[in-house]
Amino acid sequence: MVGVSDGYRVAVVGATGQVGRLMVSLLAERPLPVRELVPFASERSAGSELPGVGTVQPLTEEGIKGFDLALFSAGSGVSEEWAPRFAQSGAVVVDNSSRWRLDPRIPLVVSEVNPSALSQIADQPWPGGIVANPNCSTMQMVVALAPIHRAAGIERLVVATYQAVSGTGRKAVQELDEQAAAVVEARREGVEPTLQPSVYRQPIAFNVLPEAGKFPPGDDHTDEERKLMNETRKILGDQAIRVSATCARVPVFVGHSEAVHLQTRKPLSVEEARELLEAAPGVTLVDDPQRGLYPTALHGAGQDGVFVGRLRRDPGLERGLALWVVADNLRKGAATNAVELAELLHERGLVGAGAGQPA
Repeated sequence: MVGVSDGYRVAVVGATGQVGRLMVSLLAERPLPVRELVPFASERSAGSELPGVGTVQPLTEEGIKGFDLALFSAGSGVSEEWAPRFAQSGAVVVDNSSRWRLDPRIPLVVSEVNPSALSQIADQPWPGGIVANPNCSTMQMVVALAPIHRAAGIERLVVATYQAVSGTGRKAVQELDEQAAAVVEARREGVEPTLQPSVYRQPIAFNVLPEAGKFPPGDDHTDEERKLMNETRKILGDQAIRVSATCARVPVFVGHSEAVHLQTRKPLSVEEARELLEAAPGVTLVDDPQRGLYPTALHGAGQDGVFVGRLRRDPGLERGLALWVVADNLRKGAATNAVELAELLHERGLVGAGAGQPA
């Protein structure tokens, strides 16, 4: 268990996954007062030991009572069933799945962009509440776009993402690792490699797949592309923004990259945009391409911020700007923002009033 003399009782649901383990680590490192941390996971992982934390618990009606905060990273099905139960028992839930993001009752929040939306939990039908964490690609993009949108408005976005395999999960990381090793070994022996993809529908090693996410029945866009479109509008509070997206999976372990082209409503020079980004919370501008200085996935991996470079005028759009955005998809794209939201909830006095007080 993680304990301090005074603080919250916190649940991490999905604690044995990539993002869940990061949440646990960040809660130990950051200033949120945690009295007790309890890890939850599937029946398959329940009973195992999480080093430095304790025994992983299964989700049961009795076992979820008495928490102040619950951080979820266990998939939409688990969130649909158990997030309201935690909230009904008095915990404030920060959910990393897609289940609640577009629910009009649920705030979809990025800590640097729209923290005031957290107050919506007071209007929810539970003693606690639910807050949604955005999709990783949306998250990093809106951190960079928010200051531009506030200054000049955004009329149109055209986005291409280059998403790391860790966004799919640990099996995808293993598949890339094994395929890359097989290709290298085959080249040494002068033969064609035999690759049998299972996580993805085509080989990912040394390849680019124009299919990040899944194609819902009857849709010509993936669910990742739809998330980017719909979540961006909700977070920025502007349903009039036109968003076009192509999401690709690339042979990178950690770190999503994005090429973003935007058209502002009001004129905004590159120099003005640069000043806005340099002053924006959570953004680091790395932009000297003549010297080879721009953010890359390797640059962003292991970091908690959003990195922006290649800022320039887009001659193909009226009032157009182009920029390159990079972030660690497991940290700022998921775990870090979730913990930052928990910290904001604490700072605003929105945690603890209903803990253990089911209606």
